[in-house]
Amino acid sequence: MTAESKPRVLMADDHSILLAGVRKLIEDQCEVVGAVENGRALVEAAERMQPELILLDISMPLLNGIDAARQIKKSCPSTKLIFLTMHSSPRYASEAIKVGGNGYLLKHSAPDELPQAIETVLKGHTYLTPAVVQPMLDNLPQSGQSGKKKAVGDLTPRQREVLQLIGEGKGLKGIAVLLNLSVKTVEFHKTCLMKQLNLHSTSALIRFAIAEGLVNAES
Repeated sequence: MTAESKPRVLMADDHSILLAGVRKLIEDQCEVVGAVENGRALVEAAERMQPELILLDISMPLLNGIDAARQIKKSCPSTKLIFLTMHSSPRYASEAIKVGGNGYLLKHSAPDELPQAIETVLKGHTYLTPAVVQPMLDNLPQSGQSGKKKAVGDLTPRQREVLQLIGEGKGLKGIAVLLNLSVKTVEFHKTCLMKQLNLHSTSALIRFAIAEGLVNAES
């Protein structure tokens, strides 16, 4: 394969050591055109570079991978997305595919699985690591099942953005600047979140954001 024919790949993860390792793993197969460490930088880079493929994590600062993917698919509909994440829950895998993901594998997967996933996705197929396939099938709702509690998937994209930034410890003014909103609008979204999720404090919102994977507890 010539250098000119290699697919152009953009990578996103908030751990620079992992980015360096993934780059070495795929550089014979792909041309890495960039690497970013938060979701907002990813959306901007994707719109500017229009890569054939993006490798992204779910838990990233400022904007999580799920919501970043949702935005990217609007501006770069032909770009393929492979999620490389620590989240093995079928709920995350299902949500990733729902927002336009073409592949999903885990950071502790075997090293040769990533090149295989890239090849599969670039051929127009979906790749799901075997570690999540059976749990996804087991997690399918049964007929007549109801009473599902409110979860992050029930929120609007804007509500998830505000919730993540609250979870990262940012104040109303900081969130307003990042999202180009008024402080009053951010306060309105926060109030709606607390009412919809039946949570009664900022600390409860932060705990919920962490539990739902919008915020990395280590960050």
